[in-house]
Amino acid sequence: MERTPFTAEGYRKLKEELENLEKVERYKVIKAIEEARAHGDLSENAEYHAAKERQGHLEARIQYLSSKLANADIIDCENQSCERVVFGVKVRLENIDSGEEVVYQLVGPDESDIKQGKISIRSPLGQALLGKSEGDEVEFRSPSGLKTYEVLEIFV
Repeated sequence: MERTPFTAEGYRKLKEELENLEKVERYKVIKAIEEARAHGDLSENAEYHAAKERQGHLEARIQYLSSKLANADIIDCENQSCERVVFGVKVRLENIDSGEEVVYQLVGPDESDIKQGKISIRSPLGQALLGKSEGDEVEFRSPSGLKTYEVLEIFV
């Protein structure tokens, strides 16, 4: 399986989610199944079927997270050079057409969250930014068409 890059923060969050699912949520589901069983006939017991379905989703998520963490490649972003855009750095960009400025951090695909300013290194913009320096122009194709940004600042 392919190694997936993670920031230390992203890895920690995934690990915390896995621990919560294994140590808290799993036992809640088991208890719900036990309580539903106590109600009698399982063939017509909606609570039982809902709890079993929840258990299936929970176990699938646990397996998914375990796999992601096992194949994680944690990259130390604190010691990154800020001369070029690389994984983990933050970049301040200016949209050449609108003049709007945005700040993004380049992260792995499992950490990306545009609302929090985190974009995947595998996204079109992330790919276009890799290796660029301050003052460089970056052109990429987005769902809304061709866009051009200028790299104003690179920082950690």
